[in-house]
Formats: sequence, structure tokens, C-alpha cells
Amino acid sequence: MPRRAPDLTLPDLAGRRALVTGASDGIGLGIAGRLAAAGAEVVMPVRNPVKGEAAAERIRDLHPAALLRLESLDLSSLASVAALGERLGAEGAPIDLLVNNAGVMTPPERQVTEDGFELQLGTNHLGHLALTAHLLPLLRAGRARVVSQTSIAARSGRMHWEDLQWERSYDAMAAYRQSKIAVALFALELDRRSADAGWGITSVLSHPGVAPTSLLAARPEMGRSRPTSGRRVIQWLSDRGVLVGSAHSAALPALLAATSPEARGGGFYGPQGWGDAGGPPGSTPVWRPLRTEDAERLWVVSQELVGVSLG
Repeated sequence: MPRRAPDLTLPDLAGRRALVTGASDGIGLGIAGRLAAAGAEVVMPVRNPVKGEAAAERIRDLHPAALLRLESLDLSSLASVAALGERLGAEGAPIDLLVNNAGVMTPPERQVTEDGFELQLGTNHLGHLALTAHLLPLLRAGRARVVSQTSIAARSGRMHWEDLQWERSYDAMAAYRQSKIAVALFALELDRRSADAGWGITSVLSHPGVAPTSLLAARPEMGRSRPTSGRRVIQWLSDRGVLVGSAHSAALPALLAATSPEARGGGFYGPQGWGDAGGPPGSTPVWRPLRTEDAERLWVVSQELVGVSLG
């Protein structure tokens, strides 16, 4: 008998403004759709406007009253990040919820961002850090909750302080793990800094478990012409409700982190099934690689790299 798919009831979010990165497909699309269905105005910053409009139409087909706004954003470009921050900052509307969800995974060969950073670190971590910095006044005005989406890959690995940009050698999965460890370290340090400085921002962490998303699909722009073998196995298991989650269930931990009244700063949410791969969402312990001393160091180093200040 197929297992019962987990789900989550969201509170009424009418009158609240949310921004979700990576909302044009996969988990991000699921998060944006559920937030819009609960009444939030959802800003969807996307790199591909055609894909973004198609995603918005999918949400409106399900929820005709959805309040959606498409914006342009390429997280691998600091200029694009700054431009979005400038546009939204000029309007001055507070942001109640920021979900740093977008990401790239394991390009076979080392690639760099527009600004010369290793692609995974630059997009997954540094782009989101810069975005959060540019939006900080709006986040403070909204006493926002910031959700950062890490990965189950961050349960192992480390920060390669001696070669953060993988210039000496390149290991695609180790670089991905580092980028997602960095995402988590940033989220934890953001909460500590907010509490100390009285910013009113609550920073929480989530991970989606394992699900068949576009991260491991064919990505010609990253040098991957076909889905990985791992992607095909995950899809097979997901279709049969075995061990792993679905695109729907993988969005639930971030939604719980974003909307639960019980969520506390520095909290971590993920699937509760075997191996943290699937199942209903809930609180989970912080993983071993996420050390306070690394978070403090990364906070300083990252701001120097991207040329922004979070205070």
C-alpha cells in the first residue's frame, strides 16, 4: 500500500510579503505556490523571465487570487543582486518572509560566476548572503523570518578554508557540500547577530531531504547533457513512495520553518523519515559540520568577498 503523502496546514498569511528565490520550478515553485495560496503576496525573482511567467501561471491556475510579482535576479551576478535590492529598497515595502532556496549542484567541470567565484559557492551562498544584505532594511522593517535552504549533503564535508574557490583542484560534490554548509552557517550566524543587535529578524534553517528535482536533471548550461544516474534512481523511488520524498513533500520543511508560530531563531527543520530523506517535516538537530567558529569566520570572509556589510 502506498504511504500517505505528508502535508502541512499553513496559517493565514494575508497582508504579508514573501520573497522566494528559485521559485520558477521544483521545490521553490512549491513553496511559492503554497505561500500564495495562504494569502501572502509572493515576490518571485527569477533568472529566466519566460520560465518565471510560466511558473506564475501554474500558480494562478491553482489559486486564481494569488498575489504574485515577478522580478529579475541572477544570483551568480552581484550586480543583478544589487539591482534587485535597489528596486525593492526604493519602494520601501517591508518584507515579512525571505526564503533563500535557489541553488545549483555539481557542474562536472569547475565553473565561475560573473564575479569569479566558484559557481556553487557563489550562487548558493554568496549570492544569497548579498541578497540578504541588500534587503536588510526591508527585513528589519518587517521583523522578517529568513529561511535558508541547505542540503542533506551538508551532513558531511567541511569548509575548505585553504581553497574556498576550488582553484587548486575541483571536486564537484565536495564543492557542493561546502556551499551548503556555508548556507547553513550563514543562517545560524544571521540569527545570532540579529539577536545581539536587536534587528528583529528570525533566521531559521531547513533542508528538503531527497527528492527528484531539477538539481540533478540535464543542465546543458552547466555541462550536463542528461540527468544523472542518481536522479533516475531518486525518481524511481519517489514514484513508489519508498525512502525518499517528492517535490511536494520536499517543500514542507521550508514551509514549516517559514510559517510555524513555534519556530525559533536558529531552529532547523527537515523530513523526519528514515535517514532524513523523506517523510513529514519536523525539527532536527544541527549537523556536526556546522560549527560556531566556522560560522563566525565565514560571516567576515563572505562580506569581504562580495563587498557588502551586514553590520
